[in-house]
Amino acid sequence: MSRPFLLCAMAFTAQCLSASAFITPGQFQTLPLERTEQNHLVVRALINGKPARLGVDTGAQFSAIAADRRQHFGIVNLPQASALPTRLLVNGAMSSVGLARTFRLGELNLLDEPIVAINLRHSRRGRRAGQSSEIDGILGADILFPTRAVIDCQRQLLILNTEPRDAISTPGIDYSGFHSVPMRVSDNFNLFVDTSVNGSPAQLMVDTGAFATLLHKNFLQRIKIHAYNTPYRSAPVNLKPQRVQVARIKKISVGTIDIIGRNVGVIDLTNLLSQEELTGSDRPIAGLLGAELLQRHHGIIDFGARRLYLKR
Repeated sequence: MSRPFLLCAMAFTAQCLSASAFITPGQFQTLPLERTEQNHLVVRALINGKPARLGVDTGAQFSAIAADRRQHFGIVNLPQASALPTRLLVNGAMSSVGLARTFRLGELNLLDEPIVAINLRHSRRGRRAGQSSEIDGILGADILFPTRAVIDCQRQLLILNTEPRDAISTPGIDYSGFHSVPMRVSDNFNLFVDTSVNGSPAQLMVDTGAFATLLHKNFLQRIKIHAYNTPYRSAPVNLKPQRVQVARIKKISVGTIDIIGRNVGVIDLTNLLSQEELTGSDRPIAGLLGAELLQRHHGIIDFGARRLYLKR
């Protein structure tokens, strides 16, 4: 992402974080999540009064709608006086920014919510029309952060705090037996945890939008781990599908949790993360901590506390 568009993107998210208007009768909204065949967590919403299925994506900076569904949901152009950019560069492709007059999650109603139109066609390829696993868009950090969201990956629950200044404990969450891992928040509002891969220090981005844990192929080459080809492909937002390889990892450590002898996916992440993030420190970003390990280890992602909770 070029510098001017990065600054616009950060301003866009910052404004969303501070200016969302809430209409709701209760402080906490607990919403059930569905898990698709592609291992994505989906929440049901109403956008301008029309039912929508949104993938809950902790790796997404913005909430988004599929570009080919924008007209169906009645997404309007930004007003001329808006301080927000009308287009953003997302994974190397320009995406238009519109406005949802109402964006409803349970009893929480967001008014005049900015929303980005993205290309989801590749992620739908190979699915039958009307198949239940298809999603209409993405619920991203611009809503998850200001509502101090808690995502329970095992019980498939999304809890939103509609009075985020009141930082009381989220009801219905029991952390007994969990190990707490601090999450770092990047300038792009992505969440990272410290990890090690076969003893090499690194970071993983906490990404519920990734169907599985995926490591960067160049990182594995540097630590001399061989990857094998598979028939599978991955289709990140706005990007063409790329081949997924697989590698056997002796140990991945996240906090005090050791994940022993796991096969993980291997892809090229250079279009998703900057070169500086991937190589520019003594703890580079090695990949994405995805849906299958978050589910297996009962992951709870707390945006308010900025903590990831895992069980052995």
